[in-house]
Amino acid sequence: MLLQQLIVRSVLRKKYPQGLPPRYKGGGPIWRFALRLLRRQLTNTALVVAGIFSAALGLKGFLLPNGFIDGGVTGISLLTAQVTGLPLSVLILIINAPFVVLAYFHLDRVVAVKTLLAITGLAVVLWLVSFPVLTHDKLLISVFGGFFLGAGIGLTIRGGGVLDGTEILSVFVSRKSPLSVGDVILVINIFIFGVAALLLSVEAAMYSILAYLAAAKTVDFMIDGLEEYTGVTIISKRSEAIRRVLTEDLGHGVTIYSGRTGYSANGVQRQSLDIVFTAVTRLELTRLKAEVEAIDHQAFILMHSIKDTHGGVIKKKPLH
Repeated sequence: MLLQQLIVRSVLRKKYPQGLPPRYKGGGPIWRFALRLLRRQLTNTALVVAGIFSAALGLKGFLLPNGFIDGGVTGISLLTAQVTGLPLSVLILIINAPFVVLAYFHLDRVVAVKTLLAITGLAVVLWLVSFPVLTHDKLLISVFGGFFLGAGIGLTIRGGGVLDGTEILSVFVSRKSPLSVGDVILVINIFIFGVAALLLSVEAAMYSILAYLAAAKTVDFMIDGLEEYTGVTIISKRSEAIRRVLTEDLGHGVTIYSGRTGYSANGVQRQSLDIVFTAVTRLELTRLKAEVEAIDHQAFILMHSIKDTHGGVIKKKPLH
């Protein structure tokens, strides 16, 4: 998500060096643009604030009082707090500081400022706000602590901020090495949980890994939501009937490819046919499959995940 923000900012700066698209220059309705920008900033601020409180609840209400940690810089802060007894709010600021500086000088200054504000907000909430310890059950701590922490990170990302400096380091290292962002994050977390097993206990490290997995899946859900897209390729002799159902009944845009059958038994001539491609949300996938099977139960349906879409006739994601 951070890498996407950096790429988008670089493209916009090259395309609009003066800061605004041409349609908003020279007497255009700039007040409408300003109003939309204000609404977006207010929405993003609300998301970041909600994310900060959710993450703080996961940390102080579940993980920290029960000796569990998470991955990334947050995990390092929790582990240091467990070993040294220093306040978590102070450690989060200190340990994240080098990564904010790294982002400011080597990645993107706007992202660095937003990251600093989000991390400072989290530190202030952890310092000033008291959260009750909601449970001492280890399984519930791992699942729900990871859930609230992941929800906080996901909401903050959707608001344009970052709560953990690991992502900044991962982007920087991936630019200087053949490792991907995911590879760098994986290596960092393996090291963190290995140290946790030595300093705390193997059991605490295992429960912490469970909390990290719960947080990671929650982050994915908060970013992609229920409307994560699925690309669907349909190969059928009745492609025209399927196209009509998709466009007229389900209201989806489609793309038609010209193709030929690749397998023919006993020397039967290969046939030409149209291949239908569309993108749907996970909630719509079941109905699409049912409609296609009702038309041609032998249709070959190929599905793969799509992170995002832009343009075309497709239902838009909220909160973007």
